[in-house]
Amino acid sequence: MIRRSTRCRDAGDRGGTLVELSLCLFLVTIMTLSAVEFGRFVLVYTAVANAARTGARYAIVHGATRCETPATCGTGIDGPSGPTSNPPQVLAVVKNYASAAVLDPSRLVITVTYPDPFPGNSPGQRVNVTVVYPYDPFTTYFPLRVRLGSTSQGIIAF
Repeated sequence: MIRRSTRCRDAGDRGGTLVELSLCLFLVTIMTLSAVEFGRFVLVYTAVANAARTGARYAIVHGATRCETPATCGTGIDGPSGPTSNPPQVLAVVKNYASAAVLDPSRLVITVTYPDPFPGNSPGQRVNVTVVYPYDPFTTYFPLRVRLGSTSQGIIAF
């Protein structure tokens, strides 16, 4: 003989599962979006740091002025870097690297300096490349407005 339950549900128990599900789904969504945003933040910072490193590498390898004729000195992507601040060749290398990554090259702030007491681009001189990029969050619920920056320094070898 099958016996049916005569007990009715309490009116206060209805909808409890729906409330718990909505709270859990909300928390899981926030955690997932947080993980995506943090991963993108690290990706953008790594791209900024590598762009600065690439610019410094170009500046230390192409440092000294080696021009065959004065008309070709400082022209093109393979020209010498410096000795003035912000040489266009180093800026072009940093922007090319940034455009291959996830960065918008028009928003980069690039500074190339030769900080030694007697600035120049001869072998043995130092060069600093600083790249700053304003981070824009992927999701709008994070009020994250920071400027990611990195500085790379090298000694001109050639």
